[in-house]
Amino acid sequence: MPHPDPRFTGRIGLVTGAGSGLGRDVAAALSAEGARLVLFDRDAAGLAETAAACPGAVTVTGDVAVAADIHRAAQAAAALGPVTLLVTAAGILGPTAPLPQVEEADWDRLFATNVKGTWLALKYALPLMEAAGGGAVVTFASGAGLAGNVTFPAYSASKGAVVLMTKSVALGHVGQGIRANTVCPGPIETPMLALTFASAGNMAAEREAAFRARNPMGRFGRPSEITAAVLFLLSDAAAYINGVALPIDGGKQAG
Repeated sequence: MPHPDPRFTGRIGLVTGAGSGLGRDVAAALSAEGARLVLFDRDAAGLAETAAACPGAVTVTGDVAVAADIHRAAQAAAALGPVTLLVTAAGILGPTAPLPQVEEADWDRLFATNVKGTWLALKYALPLMEAAGGGAVVTFASGAGLAGNVTFPAYSASKGAVVLMTKSVALGHVGQGIRANTVCPGPIETPMLALTFASAGNMAAEREAAFRARNPMGRFGRPSEITAAVLFLLSDAAAYINGVALPIDGGKQAG
């Protein structure tokens, strides 16, 4: 349903990881506020479901870690007009094991998706934004990218890389009218959170209880609470906000 006060009418953007979870929620909200989007994900069926909530959206199926696939998505966005919005929500959890037990192939896939995938989206979208006269980027990191994490240290390392990559973009491209910020969600009620608990096997309930207990609010976040922050950072209301890594975690990082 259209938003009563749309902030993104006439804006064109690319959303990676749009096939499910937070990427889908952000895409639907952007579309409701007038944005015309290219939706990218490796899950064609998931993309189709998201597209149904995003009138006029174009879908591109591919692997975020493959340059040719992301390039196709960026070209599809450019075909719609000047590109001024980018959201990089594609990401995976990877192995939940101590670093010595992480397999090389799992490490490589994790960093290919979370780090290389973010870089490729920036690589192809930033020149389009520069040509358009500016734009706004929101990448997805994690609270685990702001502090060490014993449950999934490899994931923590990958998201820490996204935080500093985004800060570097913020410094390096502000002269072209481009802002870049990153959101760092805590535990959010998404399929990835369910996977985090399931990976503990018969200790899943205990892991969920521990996660909940460590949150000052005593609950997990809702996708809409992340989406609200993403849309604010993309909007003109955030015109003086650049290079921020924003925790959205109920206060966990404050402790």
